[in-house]
Amino acid sequence: MSFHLSDYDYPLPQELIAQRPLPRREDSRMMVLRRDGQTIEHRKFTDLPSLLVPGDLFVLNDTRVVPARKFSDGDAIEFLFIERLGPLRWKCLAKPARKMRLGATVKIDNVTARVEEILGEGERVISLSEDVDLYAGGSMPLPPYLHRESDANDETRYQTVYAQTPGAIAAPTAGLHFTQEILNAVPHAFVTLHVGTGTFRPVHSEDIREHHMHPERFSISAEAADKIDKARRMVAVGTTSVRVLESARRENGRLIAQTGMTDIFIFPPHKFQYVDLLFTNFHLPRSTLLMLVSAFAGREFLLKAYEEATRERYRFYSYGDCMLIL
Repeated sequence: MSFHLSDYDYPLPQELIAQRPLPRREDSRMMVLRRDGQTIEHRKFTDLPSLLVPGDLFVLNDTRVVPARKFSDGDAIEFLFIERLGPLRWKCLAKPARKMRLGATVKIDNVTARVEEILGEGERVISLSEDVDLYAGGSMPLPPYLHRESDANDETRYQTVYAQTPGAIAAPTAGLHFTQEILNAVPHAFVTLHVGTGTFRPVHSEDIREHHMHPERFSISAEAADKIDKARRMVAVGTTSVRVLESARRENGRLIAQTGMTDIFIFPPHKFQYVDLLFTNFHLPRSTLLMLVSAFAGREFLLKAYEEATRERYRFYSYGDCMLIL
């Protein structure tokens, strides 16, 4: 194991970062990692149901991405609405943040926004003179490595087919591969974790143990808790589902319906209590997501798989290919 940030790095040619989704969700390639024999297979996502055994349960995050990226009137300031703090108060990311000093005001859709508090890393608490409809004129908050503005296609494709509960500022991207038909073919349960800035906040400390995640809200229904308790093996779809399962409270050994906040940061040598298989995408170097998957697969084995994925020209990141770790 390693706690050094530099040990979670890998080289990646820029052309392997998928800038747009494939025409069909289910056409992604899927790398299969078998931890017991340290073997790697190259499959298709549509092979996924054939790799299950009776009693397996897919656990998916049904959060819905809010088109929460808006610009001030005149386009001088970009706002990413992160979290509603009150009827007319929001936590936002502002760009350029230096222009949004304490007390500064701008108009958004002709509504006055005033900076009430300055937080770290470009975050601001703003008050609005009246509510702003994020679904009217807002755009999808695409990751910066896509190097483009969102368009009408992203409104559908940067959203899982089972997205239900609005509140995320980024998609749980492992779920983007699923069609309704494939979802119907596998046993599954839904949990909710609203993806916020904590998931993608860069790790700045060389000793990764010094990094702290921002809290994110999650919930588990009574129906989902019952399904999860009865499953033989848990197949977590995406790192957000892992974080819910590993954070959730149990009573007398049983998962209970609950809502709460989690700031769990999973890195080697985390001992997984409730996740047996992991389905995920390929993640950024030096990211908390890569560290979580390293804890599950083993850092050296995972980085070997990433090397092979690069040689085999897999597509990386949100709109890229996928990986199943057995």
